[in-house]
Amino acid sequence: MPSLHISQDDAADELLSRDPLALLIGMLLDQQFPMERAFAGPRLLADRLGVETLSAVQLAECDPAELARHFQGPPAVHRYPGSMAARTQELARTLVERYDGRADAVWADAPDGATLLRRLRELPGFGAQKATIFLALLGKQYGVTPPGWREAAGDYGQEGARRSVADITDPVSLAEVRATKQAAKQAAKEARAARTPAG
Repeated sequence: MPSLHISQDDAADELLSRDPLALLIGMLLDQQFPMERAFAGPRLLADRLGVETLSAVQLAECDPAELARHFQGPPAVHRYPGSMAARTQELARTLVERYDGRADAVWADAPDGATLLRRLRELPGFGAQKATIFLALLGKQYGVTPPGWREAAGDYGQEGARRSVADITDPVSLAEVRATKQAAKQAAKEARAARTPAG
């Protein structure tokens, strides 16, 4: 079992390390929200559901209003609890329909990185970038290394990179990833400003 240190919270990281569904939901929640709080979300959800391990079947069959209440907290599982509760349920239903409710079945028998990337992109809430980052996380920290996984993960798969959650292993690397993201945002902002004619 891997030992992840993404959320910087021992109980949350313990769940991420042993529960593939928790890890997948953490990645889903990592949007317009601090990374470590997104990946602590599955632990909050498990505690409110009164379970030790999250179940795609349970989430898929949960009353949507009840699931939304679990997401609302306090504290809220995400800054957009209603829409993220619905997206989590959609993800769970897809896992039940396609993968017998097992999150790890998405990657367990993937013959190569390109196939795994395609499977991840087919999941609700996983666009191109999120799927690529999660592929890098699986390869770098979860022991999921089908042939060509680094190539499929692109820049996020590079050894020694500090680009994403895939590279967070402790408070130092968290700070480094955050600094990289801020620098990228600043560069994008400056590029937009350069393209805008002064008027």
